[in-house]
Amino acid sequence: MMRHTRIAGALAVSAILVATAGCSASGGSKSAGGGDSWGSCKVTGKAGSFPLKPIKDGTLTIKADLPSAGWWNGDTIGSIKSGYEYCLASEIAYLGGLKQLSLNNVSFDKLVSGTLTGYDLSLDEISITPQRARVVTFSDPYYDSYLGVLTKKGSKVAAGNLSKMTIGVKEGTAAQQWVAGSLKPSGSVKVFPGDTEALAAVAAGQVDAYIQDVAIELGQAKKSGGAVSVIGKYNSGQSYGIMFPKGSKNVDTVNKIIAWCKKNGYLNQLSKTYLGPAFGGDPANVPAWPAS
Repeated sequence: MMRHTRIAGALAVSAILVATAGCSASGGSKSAGGGDSWGSCKVTGKAGSFPLKPIKDGTLTIKADLPSAGWWNGDTIGSIKSGYEYCLASEIAYLGGLKQLSLNNVSFDKLVSGTLTGYDLSLDEISITPQRARVVTFSDPYYDSYLGVLTKKGSKVAAGNLSKMTIGVKEGTAAQQWVAGSLKPSGSVKVFPGDTEALAAVAAGQVDAYIQDVAIELGQAKKSGGAVSVIGKYNSGQSYGIMFPKGSKNVDTVNKIIAWCKKNGYLNQLSKTYLGPAFGGDPANVPAWPAS
């Protein structure tokens, strides 16, 4: 019978970054707090072409579990000024006619609980699931996700024995649900509040493998200097969506912005600019493992 163990750790502390206004349609930029809204991002298109209705005039308020390599680049909330999701958020705000971003740090489990208020949307590599869709609203997908298997260097974990190993998952993630519902391991499952705690447990040998989105894990592996690596991936059949509070008036408009970004190659450019370098490898090259 599978055992679920909660690992204590520090949860994300609430913090706010407000980037001040002023960016041209050509995508010129300055650092956050230096008079520009969009950090290092190159926004494109016509400002205000898809008007949004934010909770605070001129500001797109975002809650997420920050930072995240490749997606929200930085060591602290205040240093974030680039990344796939940061720049997508900037593009959404720019096309929505807004002038700035406000970033609020929230633990992932709290984020997807459906209990949060006081925000416009969340961009946080959140997989769209029926369970979550009952308490929040999702946009159309903007990124297809796979679940990676992260292990310590020299590990003997393989596709044939993973289910017998001690597996780590992040609390509240689609990976946690997938491990319980699809992988159904006979070994123990340890639940962590965040990626940092899980990565430390893998490196220390407290868990044999960590199951999380392959894109996130490739970024962790690169930053580890070879201490850990992504040795396999599973097709979860899931995609990332932008999350909104139930009843948000901005869902349809953001879907139009996503469609515009896809049509004009903006999402592909973000992936090329931020994800490839951050991951240190192409997710497509990670060996695919069968789920059973």
